[in-house]
Amino acid sequence: MTDSVPSDQAVPGPELAGPADPAGWLSLPDVAERLDVSISKVHQMIRDRELLAVRRDGVRRVPADLVANEVVQKHLPGVLNLLADAGYDDEAALRWLYEPDDTLLGGTPAAALSGDHAREVKRRAQALGF
Repeated sequence: MTDSVPSDQAVPGPELAGPADPAGWLSLPDVAERLDVSISKVHQMIRDRELLAVRRDGVRRVPADLVANEVVQKHLPGVLNLLADAGYDDEAALRWLYEPDDTLLGGTPAAALSGDHAREVKRRAQALGF
């Protein structure tokens, strides 16, 4: 279990997780455009844990690779809900998704969500609750 940090607060210092490249992040209006939905729908998706957003440089952003091919990664909502059930806040969930893992194809749980190891990522997220 991790310390709870409000989801709209960024954790200071080097503990910030996610894509290192600033181009790897999307603002919420960019997400709305990519998904062809309203900004209100994007906010609802974040509240419903269908999508993950954290503050970076004072702006809520979403890792671009979680919104690929004009859709949210198929298994992302399930993983986000499992992580929330295990007590992970948004920043901790993002850290877990981007933690390097040599046992997963792609190197991180986030990268594995788009491939054949998505079920393994879900299984690992589920195990965190026990």
